[in-house]
Amino acid sequence: MTDATTDTSGLTLLGRPAAQPESPEQAVLERVPNPHPGLQYLVRFAAPEFTSLCPLTAQPDFAHLVIDYVPRDWLVESKSLKLYLGSFRNHGAFHEACTVGIARRLVEELSPHWLRIGGYWYPRGGIPIDVFYQTDPVPEGLWVPDQGVQPYRGRG
Repeated sequence: MTDATTDTSGLTLLGRPAAQPESPEQAVLERVPNPHPGLQYLVRFAAPEFTSLCPLTAQPDFAHLVIDYVPRDWLVESKSLKLYLGSFRNHGAFHEACTVGIARRLVEELSPHWLRIGGYWYPRGGIPIDVFYQTDPVPEGLWVPDQGVQPYRGRG
């Protein structure tokens, strides 16, 4: 028996074989009910091996992404997020477009109280590009730990 906070009946990816989406636009982001609506807490996802392509040269770009959000009614289902992020592997876009685009898609799907993303991109042409986005100021009283990614010095 499931209650509203554990209902996974609408999910199409979790617990089933799923092919990697061809593009971010084709990727499905699924969500599940927040088991603690009304409680302010932080959810963090780290993707230390994020990959996309340079839109001009088609060379691979690599980043360590850290996504923090305060859920409202929904949580992102982690397998669908993994597949969504993986869909960027053959997607050509600049660092800024990828990082901010991921944040905006999550906001569109989840309507969180607050969201931020840190895109810590590895150097191309000798220059690392780090991209940061957040929806609003940090909610008062929320504990938000440091994202834990060092400024570039071989990032490892």
